[in-house]
Amino acid sequence: MTTSRILSALVCVAYALPALAFDLQGHRGARGLAPENTLAAFRVALEIGVTTLETDLGVTKDGVLVLAHDPYLNQDLVRGPDGRWLVERGPALQTLTLAELKRYDIGRLNPDAAYAKQWPQQKAADGERVATLIELFDLIKSSGKSVRLSVETKLTPESGAATPDPLTFARLVVDAVRAAGMAERVTVQSFDWRTLRHVHTLAPEIKTVCLTIESENFDTVKRKTGTASLWHAGGNLADHGGSLPKLVHASGCRTWSMFWRNLSQADLVEARALSLTVLPWTVNDPAVMARLIDWGVDGIVTDYPDRLRAVTTEKKLPAP
Repeated sequence: MTTSRILSALVCVAYALPALAFDLQGHRGARGLAPENTLAAFRVALEIGVTTLETDLGVTKDGVLVLAHDPYLNQDLVRGPDGRWLVERGPALQTLTLAELKRYDIGRLNPDAAYAKQWPQQKAADGERVATLIELFDLIKSSGKSVRLSVETKLTPESGAATPDPLTFARLVVDAVRAAGMAERVTVQSFDWRTLRHVHTLAPEIKTVCLTIESENFDTVKRKTGTASLWHAGGNLADHGGSLPKLVHASGCRTWSMFWRNLSQADLVEARALSLTVLPWTVNDPAVMARLIDWGVDGIVTDYPDRLRAVTTEKKLPAP
């Protein structure tokens, strides 16, 4: 039998396995449509009808979990209390109290920044402040929708004092999720799997998602070096026969979320054989969305949930 026929047979097996409802995830709320990680963006995503809101977490000086991608104030996104754009990278979140952080406006992109050119459809929401995780919990509850929430611990093996240590970060997240009664609706994800290991120990009831990427500028897997990856809490791909799905499974995650260009049909089949949920990120091209749905992925993370909603409707997937 040829390789192509073997692969086709494996794909048929994958399709035969039972699948959960398709997961339509709004990345940073709906970054392509509204200022990222703001309550305005999450409201847009809820109106479109996502099944999961995705966001990033940082921690303030006074130990409050806030919705932020960068561990410092990003001059492309932030205006100071005087209303002017930051001219350089601002202070780390860990050096600001929540009250101090709330003085900054993140309601629009700096029009002079190259980053702003990537999001021409983003609608400004002047006056938006960095929101807390609790505020997002309250928004979800008040919406009356059964939407889920995926939170990413933003730290790296080299973060140092710019972020909390992995155990402290994990404990803050677990305590907040439990206090809000949201354990059944929240997943914790990270490229730095150290926090995920701590979540497994502290709160086995909270599901985790292993994030991965293999690209020229950002590689958490270290496939070419054959060495253990600090991103993967010391996990070594070589110890699992070079299989990333097997490494993810061994880590305790039951969802694998990879940069979409890194996913192959063979990987998908292997992941399904391990009962892993497969969730590629961040997909903004409707043609790619359609192809991945045809492959049989369990969901997609996108900056444009409206585009993905249109594709899932065309594919006659059940509406959330």
